[in-house]
Amino acid sequence: MFKIKKKSEKLKPVVLYNVIEDYSEFDAPGNVTACAMTIQEDLAAHAKVLSESYEVPLETMKTLLTDGGVYVYPQIGGVLTRGLFACRIDPTGEAPKQTWTLDLMQFAEAVQLAQARAIPLDEVAAMVFHKTLPEELKAKLERKNLGLDYRTLDRAVARGGDIKYIDFRKDWSPHFKRLCIMPDGRLVETGGLAEFAQLHSITQAQAKALIEQGGTLEVNGEILACQIVNGQPAVARFSAKNYAKAKELVATKSMHMMDALSEVAYSDPVMMRSLARKELSAGR
Repeated sequence: MFKIKKKSEKLKPVVLYNVIEDYSEFDAPGNVTACAMTIQEDLAAHAKVLSESYEVPLETMKTLLTDGGVYVYPQIGGVLTRGLFACRIDPTGEAPKQTWTLDLMQFAEAVQLAQARAIPLDEVAAMVFHKTLPEELKAKLERKNLGLDYRTLDRAVARGGDIKYIDFRKDWSPHFKRLCIMPDGRLVETGGLAEFAQLHSITQAQAKALIEQGGTLEVNGEILACQIVNGQPAVARFSAKNYAKAKELVATKSMHMMDALSEVAYSDPVMMRSLARKELSAGR
């Protein structure tokens, strides 16, 4: 007898956030990205990613995400090099769980306030953190579900219900995957500045500037273009041939380079197929 092997089901990638609001252009230390989730929290996955991102022991992170509290980073060689990681849980369950970090300056301020006013460090950490946030974000945090109009949200997001947690992130983590359309039509996924920089043979500083600010960057006769759409970077790399076409449009039609590149992309059947695949994958 022959045994029929069942096809192994592909593991679905963990989705931690389905609502992302970018405030990273705000002055530090309030330059955060508010990453929220309406679907029920997958505690194990959530803890694993945050543990890796912020170098907090996994079991400690699980406890923080369950009970709330703060984790003060240990000294290295007798010197404190990082502040703290905090998780705030509303005991009433009305407000979403919130996680964030304090840098060294904020941590010093929090410790001084806690000692001067005899207030627990976790409460002071929330005060110090929230006062630095952009006014727009502060106002949204006062409203249920960040004031989102659920009638206009994607159904997959809206049917999750209320926002369950918000991670205020500052890193372009390996867990934030970005797709880049390559000149040959491939969609290449990278997860972090280092990986993105390595793919395109550029420095991490160049990668960071491009992803955060948008614009273009010449790379070995080709051009890498990044457009910020709804606060998120959309990246494509153009061949030398398509770059030449774009430069011609700039010269003959007085177009902006980004507009010229867009026109070239939409007239290139290979890139158009990639754009269609990218839109389909984003809608899943």
